[in-house]
Amino acid sequence: MLQERLLDPDALVAAILQDDSTGSVLMLAWMNRAALDATLSTRRVTLWSRSRNELWVKGESSGNFQEVVSMRYDCDGDAILIRVKSHGPACHTGATSCFHNEVE
Repeated sequence: MLQERLLDPDALVAAILQDDSTGSVLMLAWMNRAALDATLSTRRVTLWSRSRNELWVKGESSGNFQEVVSMRYDCDGDAILIRVKSHGPACHTGATSCFHNEVE
């Protein structure tokens, strides 16, 4: 179902990265078919940047790669959960997780 959804070259699915050892949610980003294919072939998370309109390998510039342990998609095929071995902080701010801001 996920691959079928991504046959449309403009389709995006939410990609949720979760630390395999702690269970912590690290970040939410987006994947298109090219990002999914690259992630499956390299076992390093590759994502789609909506702002730059290009693929990017998570950790390519920082060295904080996210190594794929497992991947599952939801019942609607519009989100994918990627359990990773994290090689450094996931957040561009240097925080372990992008979810470090409390709603007040």
